[in-house]
Amino acid sequence: MKNNVFLSRRALLKSGTLAIAGTAAGFAGVANAITEAEMFPTVETQYGKVRGVEWQGIKTFKGVRYGASTAGKNRFMPPKPPAPWTGVFDAFDYGQIAPQAPTDRRSHYSGLILWDRQPGGIGEDCLVLNVWTPSINDNAKRAVLVVFHGGGFASGSGNSIGFDGDQAARYDDVVVVSVNHRLAAFGFLHLADLGAPTEFKYAGVTGALDMVAALKWVNENIERFGGDAKRVMIFGQSGGGAKTSTVLAMPSAKGLFHRAGVQSGSSLRLATPEAATKSAEKLLQTLNIPKNRIADLQKIPFTQLLAAQVTSSAGFSPVVGSDALPHHPFDPIAPPESADVPIIIGTTLDDAALSLTNFTLDEAGLKAQIQKQLGANADRVYKLYRDTYPKTSPYLIQARIATDRGFRRSAFKQAELKAAQGTAPVYLYTWEWPVPAFDGKFGAVHGVDVGAAVHDFRGAINGSGSKEGTLMVERFAAVWAAFAKTGVPNSSLTPAWNAFDEKQRATMVFDVNTRVVNDHRREFRLLWDEIIASTPSA
Repeated sequence: MKNNVFLSRRALLKSGTLAIAGTAAGFAGVANAITEAEMFPTVETQYGKVRGVEWQGIKTFKGVRYGASTAGKNRFMPPKPPAPWTGVFDAFDYGQIAPQAPTDRRSHYSGLILWDRQPGGIGEDCLVLNVWTPSINDNAKRAVLVVFHGGGFASGSGNSIGFDGDQAARYDDVVVVSVNHRLAAFGFLHLADLGAPTEFKYAGVTGALDMVAALKWVNENIERFGGDAKRVMIFGQSGGGAKTSTVLAMPSAKGLFHRAGVQSGSSLRLATPEAATKSAEKLLQTLNIPKNRIADLQKIPFTQLLAAQVTSSAGFSPVVGSDALPHHPFDPIAPPESADVPIIIGTTLDDAALSLTNFTLDEAGLKAQIQKQLGANADRVYKLYRDTYPKTSPYLIQARIATDRGFRRSAFKQAELKAAQGTAPVYLYTWEWPVPAFDGKFGAVHGVDVGAAVHDFRGAINGSGSKEGTLMVERFAAVWAAFAKTGVPNSSLTPAWNAFDEKQRATMVFDVNTRVVNDHRREFRLLWDEIIASTPSA
């Protein structure tokens, strides 16, 4: 395996030793000698040895392969194991992110978040993961947090600095793993109903199979990284929550994880074969590849396939119907494949603000917008929201309306179905603490709970280390780690969190006054239930 390090270990060690010596000159007796083995810890995985870097007690291994390259004949195929290697792979740098279209990062929201920064290059050799751990090779058996990144099913990576596991490993004594996997057409191009050769039968779900392969790697290797293969929690926010919802319904993932967290990404249904086939046809037409030459898709450069994906405007997500993903995750019932897995499900108060840019919206504009969208129901909706939030900006009122009718309804339904299953508890939360950055205009926006899940209070979205921001992160990280460790999200920093049931509907509200409320947002829930029941298109 090619060594991906530009600075030699000896040079790095020498420079580090000099720095330590300089520090010791000013603070006699503080610094201790550090060995090369301590600075560059080595773990033997099932495929070969990997060497990471230790910094201030946390050992980091980046770009560790859990699968072979997905290029060429492996494109659209289920993931294959990487070839074993001899020697030691220096896991110092992030590996490739999956092929994806570039995103515009010029908005204020992009300046607020951290997880849209994707180091590591791009390409089809993207089946890699990153590990942060307090110790190795010591049978410590710490709980393991496996994070699936957001970005829908089309963008993002586990390389994002927003998923850096250093703080969680340091303060919560857990092992953190972030995962890269195939996206969009590369991971979810349904070809099975276009007369494709049988080897393409899983092309519509390979990106999800990648995540299962990563969990198998965790199951086989994580104990050497100080983790416990019997206490693995999968979670993700937004698209990562949708991925978590998907994995909950995959037979091949059964037994590979033991708790799950879905943050503003409750995916009840996925793509049907019929809809996915239409998307695949659009892509083939854009590429001028006839259905009887589907194998040609494996021969073109990935950049050409990516360009066609953008041009065709087709959407791609996991496709149900095969034995890999036999049914929708939470429709009509909670998935039996994960019946024994407890789940935390949550939203933020203003999730929908991530895509709204009309910050100058005034009251007249808000009323007109609601009237246009809801017609005869407009006055009722406006009155309830304005009476409840008399001082809230029109911008955030519209965000709250959109969140309640979308993100939150899906979260409620997912929690109701899991509770009805009756075999493992489900816990519900709403994050209501508003982001202070940009003069607070985003409110409790989509993603404010991402950094909190990995105990990172340094970003603008979590208050950049402010007193309140740090408090909120500490509270959320404490229950997240407790859930990973025990399956129960209780912490000394928060009130006792009862499991959700359809009668009490206990909900943890994360705010300065963090509290448990039964049937939180009842009036809004009942209003939207009534409106959507009478007007399905609402």
